[in-house]
Amino acid sequence: MKLLTAALLLLFIAMYLASTEGVKCKCSRKGPKIRFSNVRKLEIKPRYPFCVEEMIIVTLWTRVRGEQQHCLNPKRQNTVRLLKWYRVWKEKGR
Repeated sequence: MKLLTAALLLLFIAMYLASTEGVKCKCSRKGPKIRFSNVRKLEIKPRYPFCVEEMIIVTLWTRVRGEQQHCLNPKRQNTVRLLKWYRVWKEKGR
């Protein structure tokens, strides 16, 4: 009976760790300066308890490298301008 209880406890712990794996902070490094014209998609993830700041993930497309994802620092002036530009661009339906 103790073995069964221990096995179930380990199973629940493993399931808990697997479910929190998907929401870990993905932005450990911040991406490079980017061109606005190469932006395909912009995602703003909220601040999680284990992340210091919100995550801004941008998907870029270039002919040479194809699609790439980068994290941006939300406090940089370039990122603030990108967010403003992207909202205007999105409102125009492009």
